[in-house]
Amino acid sequence: MVAIPALAVEDLSVEFRTRSGVVKVLDHVGFTVEKGETVALVGESGSGKSVTAFAVMGILDAAGKVTSGRAMFGGSDLLAQSERDLAELRGRELSMIFQNPRTALNPIRRVGQQIADVLVRHGGATRPDAPREAIKMLKKVRIPDPERRAEAYPFELSGGMCQRIMIAIALACRPALLIADEPTTGLDVTTQAVIMDLIGELGRDSGMATIFITHDLGLAAEYCDRIVVMHAGHIVESAPSRALFANARHPYSAKLLAATPGETASLASLVSIPGGLPDLRRADLPACRYSGRCERLTDACAQPLPHKTVGERHDVACWNPL
Repeated sequence: MVAIPALAVEDLSVEFRTRSGVVKVLDHVGFTVEKGETVALVGESGSGKSVTAFAVMGILDAAGKVTSGRAMFGGSDLLAQSERDLAELRGRELSMIFQNPRTALNPIRRVGQQIADVLVRHGGATRPDAPREAIKMLKKVRIPDPERRAEAYPFELSGGMCQRIMIAIALACRPALLIADEPTTGLDVTTQAVIMDLIGELGRDSGMATIFITHDLGLAAEYCDRIVVMHAGHIVESAPSRALFANARHPYSAKLLAATPGETASLASLVSIPGGLPDLRRADLPACRYSGRCERLTDACAQPLPHKTVGERHDVACWNPL
């Protein structure tokens, strides 16, 4: 009997209508996340990582439009849900940690009240019980002196503390799927480790599936089971973390790894990726959006991208893989 994944994104395409034209942000994106698994979405800024998450959560900007695809979750397609049904799922079954917790939190509401609101709205808690449950969540995310911190406003807390508040809100109702969008941006290394350990620990305890969006391949390697590499709205490679680091098959994945600083790397040893992302407003976008930067370009690369299986759960979209 084949296990059903927690989330299966299939053939997802998204475009944005702007004053300067239609931007084809995602092009037939597909991946799965198993129950209890942590999958990283990695790639440069503009590769489509956050847009993928926003489309799955049903919170795309008004200019954005899903033009094809499905996001299967618990037997239903999230992309076909009404806004009312999605609102019921968000917070209870689906949760998201945003990049900047200070802008995601309500600045004029105490943080304990914000956690309590979620518990009442989605967790079935009563108004009298919710503050007590909120303090328990603060303890779970290891906030010291939680009774006092619950009375604080976001501006009174550090960035790392606000991020833990966001995690408490996201996990308050024990969701089946958590999307963490750059949850460690702007945090010091020690706080980054605490945040990632916390997400991993809570995920293991509850069997929660996690999508971790990041630029940091080092963090992805350490904390994620699989890595999905995105470039200009395409998924170019998907593999178990160890397999990707040991044997990246797509030229772009290899360049990303080469540009990632190691513990002993010097500035002189770092390698940049030549070129830039293509203009996604172009009507004549190439079949492979990496082709303009690729040293392995051949005539075959003008054909629609193949999806080759090159190892166990290791797929690459390239005519000339390494």
